[in-house]
Amino acid sequence: MAMIYNVAMLDNPASMAQNSVKAHVAALASLLRGHAWGVEHEPSGGPDLLIHKGSNRYAVELKVTSEGRADRVIPLLSQAILQARRHAASQPGAMPLALVQVDRLTNALREKVRTFHSEYAPEMAIGLVGEVGGRLFLGAGLNELNENAGSSVSRRKRPTREKSHDLFSDLHQWLLKVLLAPELPGHLLTAPRREFRTSKELADAAQTSAMSVSRFTRRLHEEGFLDESAPTLRLVRRAELFRRWQAAASRATPELPMRFLMPAPPQQQLQKVVATHPGACIGLFAAAGLLGSGHVADGLPWVYVRKLPMFPESEWPELVEAPPGEPLQLILKQTRSPEAVFRGAVQVQGAWVSDIIQVWLDVSLHPARGREQADFLARTVLADVLGGGA
Repeated sequence: MAMIYNVAMLDNPASMAQNSVKAHVAALASLLRGHAWGVEHEPSGGPDLLIHKGSNRYAVELKVTSEGRADRVIPLLSQAILQARRHAASQPGAMPLALVQVDRLTNALREKVRTFHSEYAPEMAIGLVGEVGGRLFLGAGLNELNENAGSSVSRRKRPTREKSHDLFSDLHQWLLKVLLAPELPGHLLTAPRREFRTSKELADAAQTSAMSVSRFTRRLHEEGFLDESAPTLRLVRRAELFRRWQAAASRATPELPMRFLMPAPPQQQLQKVVATHPGACIGLFAAAGLLGSGHVADGLPWVYVRKLPMFPESEWPELVEAPPGEPLQLILKQTRSPEAVFRGAVQVQGAWVSDIIQVWLDVSLHPARGREQADFLARTVLADVLGGGA
């Protein structure tokens, strides 16, 4: 069975884990500040965070995985323990705190981590954070951070309304692209191009339910992202809007490192191979180049799919999975937002390619020259769309 590579594999440069780690660290910092912890962000090479409250001071190392299996989480936790110890040694008065964020924190995982902690590292402060709820912290002064995923406290802190009507859900990201489409040429984004005066008009054009669009526009109004004086639905405060969209889009998804089976140059093969797979879409730097807005020529391409294949060699006979340590030529990546990605995609010589807004979102946090590519887009084709400062 194919091995799924994801953000958990932090020491493998090809995993592109840093694409979302910054967003997870920022979310963790926000959580800690909410419990009255002092938080300091450290420069590259140090701990992810330095935190303090009362007499307790910790150097934090955070690992992230989209899988909540003990056989994935405990090795990551072990690595985090070693790195947290090293960071704490260089921070006067700090103790090490090793954390792992998982997609879903189950009771079984809690118990296995508790057992591992008591048997192998009882002197260490450790923690698990569930992306969809629940936290387990073991260490001095950390008990207040604990939370059961199904507790009434958890439900009060995460209202159902906020979760179900997330401003940056898959559907809402597509609706944002529809609102922005009139400001972009058709070869950069596939979407209806017109101004909308009502939610019903937007729903009809976007081919989705009027009720869903009504909730979406109500959220935009509540958060001040729609111009109240305009006769049409016009987005404002765009720098803040895109900052939040960027953070929401950066969450980790499963991926597979692949190589082309044939020895021909990868760039020559990429477009031809993707064109034979209707459910695939070229993303990241390669997409920017195919849209005529490339700035980073040697970036590893993503190929988006709705769901990673269980047996990639049978569904993608042109590719072979790259063994750990060997050079990669592309990443098969499962998208978290298939509606937004595939509805907005454009065709370039028979292959589907991510739209220019999606490209900007993808490259913005990419560790290998991603900021450089994002800044280039912000200065050129997206200068008016982003609203400056995004």
